[in-house]
Amino acid sequence: METIMKADIFFFISSVSLVILTILFCIILFYLIKAGRNLYLISEKMQQHFKSSEEFVFELKERLEENILFRLFFPPSRRHKRSSRKN
Repeated sequence: METIMKADIFFFISSVSLVILTILFCIILFYLIKAGRNLYLISEKMQQHFKSSEEFVFELKERLEENILFRLFFPPSRRHKRSSRKN
């Protein structure tokens, strides 16, 4: 009889600890999903800003290449002239 009583106590403690661990796991999983979603949104915003800054850099490069002072100090290379003729 005492063995059955010890087994019941063991299974009761095991069940309670399993429920507590499951609740803790769900809470941790909730915060991990929330953090993952925030990281995804941040990366999407960074990609949008990167695309707009990329367009700005290309526009700045074109404006610099057209500038007279820039061409005076950095004359266009021959390869650049040949590729422009092909286009």
